[in-house]
Amino acid sequence: MRSTTVTCCASRTSAEVAPSSKAVKQAIHWMLSLRESGNDPALSQQCERWRKAEQEHELAWQRVISLHQDLDLRAIPGAGVALQTLETSQRRLHRRQALKLLSGVALVGTASWLAKDLDSVGTWTSDFATVTGERRSVRLPDGSLLQLNTRSAVDLAFTEQQRMIRLKHGELMLTCSETPYQGRPLLVQTRDALLEGFEGRFVVRQDFDCTRVSVGQGKVALHLPGTGELQWIGSEQDWRVDAFGAQRLEQVDMDAAAWAEGLIVTRDMRLADFLAQVSRYRHGYLGCTEEVADLRLSGVYRLDDPYRLLQLLPQTLPVRLCKHTRWWIRLEPVA
Repeated sequence: MRSTTVTCCASRTSAEVAPSSKAVKQAIHWMLSLRESGNDPALSQQCERWRKAEQEHELAWQRVISLHQDLDLRAIPGAGVALQTLETSQRRLHRRQALKLLSGVALVGTASWLAKDLDSVGTWTSDFATVTGERRSVRLPDGSLLQLNTRSAVDLAFTEQQRMIRLKHGELMLTCSETPYQGRPLLVQTRDALLEGFEGRFVVRQDFDCTRVSVGQGKVALHLPGTGELQWIGSEQDWRVDAFGAQRLEQVDMDAAAWAEGLIVTRDMRLADFLAQVSRYRHGYLGCTEEVADLRLSGVYRLDDPYRLLQLLPQTLPVRLCKHTRWWIRLEPVA
């Protein structure tokens, strides 16, 4: 998993790990053309030459064809329309508009997966962002260290009144500056919570239904949503915050800060939950059958090569990897 460090004033230079939108559009065009032509041999040869011309072409082709085959798009109403919409709309619309249009088609899971693999929309409009499998470090103007995990995006608003970091999606780690800034609180805002850091280091992750906060060192003030009350979070504490309030988590099954070192550290974690975390660092589909979902695992795993990580699981669990492509993997019980 790549890691980069920049200062706040530096421009983004991180290389994309996903194929460009141009290559993906070309792959979609080839797939639609072959389907409409009834797999014409001459057209198939032309597509084959295009795929071999560039490594990026083959990667884009595998993404699109996996999306079409592995999720069985032809059995989902509106799926063909969705791909056609993406292919045609990107000719005349801005990329963000095309993805927004695609998400309106009746393809909840499929559309979100394609949008994810084309990079998050927030990457285009955020002050700092990461793509799949990337970590990034940013030294802020006050000396604080901001670290972003995979698929994360933030906006900064440093003014004379406050120092605000808005977490749009994903996960961050903030190591607060030791320099006192009287009258300018250091804030992290998510969909569910407003957090104020005073010292030390803490992690904030925005999930689809809540915000998770883990304080490694120091203390954080949680401004409770809807009440304005303060909840102090001390060192080695983990909290869950949603629209209904805040709850301290007495037990956690994963080290919240290990990703900063390129690791995932688990403690008696469900296999299904483990795979959900690993899927954040790779492209494509990753899941398991219900028969093995509740298997438990503990250990330290490196995130720099998620596929190799998955290959290790059958050595400790009674599972096997069912792999249609490198981007579609499901764990099943050993027969």
